[in-house]
Amino acid sequence: MSTEALRRPSVSSLVWRQFGYQNKVFWRTPIAAFFTIVFPLMLLVLFTAIFGNDEIEGLGITTAQYFTPGLAVFAAVSATYTNLAIGTAIARDNGILKRIRGTPIPPWAYIAGRVASSVYLAFLAMALMMAAGVVFYGVQIIARTLPAALLTFVVGVSCFAALGMLVAAISPNGDATPAITNATLLPVAFISNIFFPIENPPRWMEIAGDFFPLKAFAEAFRDAFDPTLTGPQFHWPQIGYLALWGVVAGLLAIRFFRWEPSSGSTSRHRRRDESQLESV
Repeated sequence: MSTEALRRPSVSSLVWRQFGYQNKVFWRTPIAAFFTIVFPLMLLVLFTAIFGNDEIEGLGITTAQYFTPGLAVFAAVSATYTNLAIGTAIARDNGILKRIRGTPIPPWAYIAGRVASSVYLAFLAMALMMAAGVVFYGVQIIARTLPAALLTFVVGVSCFAALGMLVAAISPNGDATPAITNATLLPVAFISNIFFPIENPPRWMEIAGDFFPLKAFAEAFRDAFDPTLTGPQFHWPQIGYLALWGVVAGLLAIRFFRWEPSSGSTSRHRRRDESQLESV
């Protein structure tokens, strides 16, 4: 083996370095950390303060037992779908993706580091949410359903990471991406029973909620923490539906992904940088 080959870093080490770098970028962006980690926790505190933590009529579980897993899913989706889409699109506008292709780093290793970071943050957000629910609101963790909860979560965050990359691929620029992610996530979260259990919704709302993958993710994950249910709680239809969405989104993201910014977005960012320099 040549000396050059011995000195060349492995692909896994390159992905690991990108993973660490993306984590540092995330924590150095306070607004991203707030909306991904802190905001869902604030919603849990507000919901339990407004509705109390009594048993929900018709469900047989407390308010916190219902909201905590759903908000954990919402936090995970924010880490993967929203943050991954916005960060990747902005990196493309700033020319980072274009420059990556001119370095020895395999482009896919750079993207893998980004995706791995978003998945890690999703797990962190979920763990903090569930820990807060257990410690402060008496949320029950059921040992026999933990394998189902873990599998559902892995498939769910993979699905929304693929959707985040798809949004980054088709978004015209980084400025438009936050509007696209928020306009698609928040309404779907409401009709997917993330924030409130909707009784007897209109037929169109029920059909729309069943079509998008967020409801399948939330329901399958929430049932794994429902003490009134029996069995291991592997919801295979929902898990399969999430996997299908993830595969289709991933293939479309690969097909339409762009490494170079559009000329309009490049000039906008250049003017913005110049204006910032002039103001200093």
